[in-house]
Amino acid sequence: MSADASEAQTTTTVDRYLETIYCIAGEGEVVRPSRLAQWLGVSAPTVSNALQRLARDGWIDVAGDRSVALTDAGGAKASAIVRRHRVLERWLADVLAFDWAEADAEADRLSSAVSDAVIDRIDASMGRPLTCPHGNAIPGRTPRYGELVSLADLEPGTPAHVRRISEVAEHEARTLLRSLQDAGIREGSHVVVSAEIADPTVLSVDVSGRTLTIATTAARWIWVEPGTGSSRAPTAAL
Repeated sequence: MSADASEAQTTTTVDRYLETIYCIAGEGEVVRPSRLAQWLGVSAPTVSNALQRLARDGWIDVAGDRSVALTDAGGAKASAIVRRHRVLERWLADVLAFDWAEADAEADRLSSAVSDAVIDRIDASMGRPLTCPHGNAIPGRTPRYGELVSLADLEPGTPAHVRRISEVAEHEARTLLRSLQDAGIREGSHVVVSAEIADPTVLSVDVSGRTLTIATTAARWIWVEPGTGSSRAPTAAL
């Protein structure tokens, strides 16, 4: 392997780890080596070696309990990486009409090949959207809405609007993304959980006038805003 190829591979690996740490932490999870290994599909020793290099280079801090956190430098770099991915997802979904799962996969392929100048032009051409197609905030922008709860925890009969699909679903269950889109569940969808189903493993959910049965495990990845407010995408916080 040439020096240039080796450097490119190292950069790609660093980016993957920083993006993964950012996304896992963004879901409120404590980032640990075992979770990184699961997310990235690599062995525990591979993760340990990578974390040592990331800590050495100042991208992360590893605490005594082995939890991992981004440093200021690591957080800035991770935010830039995630911004690229989410802007591309939005463009692929809204402009080129890829479905959610395809947009996520294509954004993975394109992210490292597109310059910052192109990302900035794409972003501006779409009016600088606040979120990716699944409702996750583009770094540097803060969607403004009320308190969110998972669909699985929404009180039956309480109206709500879908605000985002968890990064866990986006990364680990792309087939779920496609099925949710096909079912009409998207950012802004009006939902009400029925109290009629006794089976705790599934929910009966009215989605904009259609009745769907959704696994409770999948519903935990769907975050909604209770209330009867607007179905429109959230506005930016000032």
